[in-house]
Amino acid sequence: MRVFFDINVLVSAFLARGLCADLLRLVLTEHTLLTSEVVLDELRDVLSRKGRLPPAQIEAIETFLRDQPIAPRPAQTLQLGFVDGDDEWVVASAVLIEADLFVTGDQGVLACTTPPLPLLNPRGCWEHLRGAG
Repeated sequence: MRVFFDINVLVSAFLARGLCADLLRLVLTEHTLLTSEVVLDELRDVLSRKGRLPPAQIEAIETFLRDQPIAPRPAQTLQLGFVDGDDEWVVASAVLIEADLFVTGDQGVLACTTPPLPLLNPRGCWEHLRGAG
């Protein structure tokens, strides 16, 4: 499966032990992790500002993620009506790279009534992939 992680899932995976870190390992070993230029741009900022990681560690994470398939910045959004406009670009990136699943902890995204691809929270993704594996 081609699995696209939202920024919040990647931040949790890299900054804390727990479900998101376990999910990242599962996807890397049994599936394909997808990301995008939009996600990488915001991830750098969040890891620096909120995670307070040193620049060398942020660079190592980005280098690691750049070994995975990366969607370019989409030409336009899908206009799904998200309150946060940044979410529009992230979901459009997942569609552009033909993800099978979009994983997020963002309740605003999960509440989408017309999702262009399956949207799962990390627990739902874990259960789905473990059942599919």
